[in-house]
Amino acid sequence: MTRTRAALAAVVSGLLITLASIALPAPASAAQLVEVPNFGTNPGNLRMHAYVPDATPANPAIVVAMHGCGGNGPGFAQSSEFNALADQHGFIVIYPTATKQTAMGNCFDVWSQESKTHGGGSDPASIVSMVDYAEQQYGGDPARVFATGSSSGGMETQALLAVYPDVFKAGASFMGVPFTCFANEADFPPWTSQCVNGSMNRSPQQWGDAVRAAYPGYTGPRPRVQLWHGTADPLVPFQLQQEAVDQWTNVFGLSQTPSSTDQPQPSWTRDRYADSSGTVQVEAIDVSGAGHSLPMSGMAAAAVTFFGIAG
Repeated sequence: MTRTRAALAAVVSGLLITLASIALPAPASAAQLVEVPNFGTNPGNLRMHAYVPDATPANPAIVVAMHGCGGNGPGFAQSSEFNALADQHGFIVIYPTATKQTAMGNCFDVWSQESKTHGGGSDPASIVSMVDYAEQQYGGDPARVFATGSSSGGMETQALLAVYPDVFKAGASFMGVPFTCFANEADFPPWTSQCVNGSMNRSPQQWGDAVRAAYPGYTGPRPRVQLWHGTADPLVPFQLQQEAVDQWTNVFGLSQTPSSTDQPQPSWTRDRYADSSGTVQVEAIDVSGAGHSLPMSGMAAAAVTFFGIAG
């Protein structure tokens, strides 16, 4: 009996040692998307969701990521790759949800005079309140705040960069339009708008003046701009990609001729516009054959790299 107990004890001991040597899978991330109901001044009546990774450095970067018409913040969080990138690189993601109803569903305001004026109110002011909240509550870095979005969110991205150059360091606009492309709310639906029916063609100077008029007297640095558009977009014409390039290169005082052109992926053609120091201030990526379907796989990572958060 004594020998049997000893043998059994040896077996159990060996089993415990074996189990201890097996690498168990790491626990799943506990970080979750949470709604923030009271984030501050909210003239646009937006909703806010935030994603804060389990591990963030001191003073993490903040990325504002915006959905297209008819969408919402949680949906864009699920369909885009920004949460996974946040886990990887330790930045905070803010997902606003638009509530203004149009013929296209709920869309971000880029047509009202309030949305085109620094401190004017509407959706841009609400988003800046979200950024302030993230800085105060999560320790976000005011010097590393970025904007990105798809379709209506891409349009709002360009609006934020124009109206609040003192808040945003850079932006990546997917399938957006130049700032002030829409004259008013009646001009917003694509099937009636001069902006997206192919007839919008302003000079670079006119486009640049619109940005400068959004914040009169501002002399600080301007946010860098990344522009994405599919060449076969049936909703927001590809032609508007060049109008946006004209606008932002003029804002930076750059030539409309690219400093360099390459293909980071086979279907991507990237034009870069650098200043005299070699810093790329404007970057335009044309996605061959793509419709109204951006961002696609790998594009969010390219945006985060452009921001300087990764890569």
